Amino acid sequence: MERPYILHMFTPGPQMSPFDINMAADAGYQIITPYCNVGIDAITGLTQDAIFSRGPKGVARTGIFIGGRDVLLAADMLERASKAMVPPFVVSLFADPSGSYTTAAALVAATEAALKKHHSTDLAGKRVLLLGGTGTVGRIAGVLCAQLGATALLSSHRGAVAAQAAAAETGQRFGVALQGVSGNSEADLHTSLADADVVMGVAAAGLQVMSAAGRAIATRMLVAADVNAVPPEGLAGVGVMDDAKPLAGTKAVGIGALAIGNVKYQVQHRLLLRMCKAEKAQVLSFPEAFAMARDYLVEKAG
Repeated sequence: MERPYILHMFTPGPQMSPFDINMAADAGYQIITPYCNVGIDAITGLTQDAIFSRGPKGVARTGIFIGGRDVLLAADMLERASKAMVPPFVVSLFADPSGSYTTAAALVAATEAALKKHHSTDLAGKRVLLLGGTGTVGRIAGVLCAQLGATALLSSHRGAVAAQAAAAETGQRFGVALQGVSGNSEADLHTSLADADVVMGVAAAGLQVMSAAGRAIATRMLVAADVNAVPPEGLAGVGVMDDAKPLAGTKAVGIGALAIGNVKYQVQHRLLLRMCKAEKAQVLSFPEAFAMARDYLVEKAG
């Protein structure tokens, strides 16, 4: 009898995301087991329990998924799980806390593609303003933008101190330079918008972080990309279905939440499928998600 495909899902939170469980099932995992309230100190023991019980053939059909809501903790947990492997007992690993790694990858890849297609440029040298940027998606999107040569500015409604703290913490963890800016007042926000080449709406669902007045001030803006699918739109004028659609009154194109979400879905599905079917163990995080998002967009463009 063939061994079943098993996915162990670790989260430091009180429950695993139903979205991620559904995605894992659709990718081919037959047994999916969530483990909740998992601290980082439990990762080594749980990982080794998962690898030693299946034998060298069984580990090829075994995976570990790391969720939660903390993008830095998820990266640490992924690293801890990787170090717990004892060859030849090595299983595939995939971290995607709150879907932030795959969403950020989709957001940045879609922005990059829109810059190339509509403005014949890329992210290198651009000022990217991430509104709500201290959250899960914003931090990782900022890291990806910085890795591509952009100046990534994490904006927070809690003010400059909170934004700078998040930027420093995240930048140090992933080896990039990020900047924090205040989005605490309309004046602060307008100052940041006036200098932005790209604006990314990565705040909580249902919050509008760039108004029509703010959009008018963003005269340098080339792309406005919004991950908020809950009314009102996070960036005024960017519809959820917009896929690099010209944004009224600007030279920018807008990318909406469902256009980005479609890329995110494809990326997560394909990475889970890769992990499930791989003969050699995979370690998947946001760099791999970004590479997959780029590949998918090239494929989509024909």
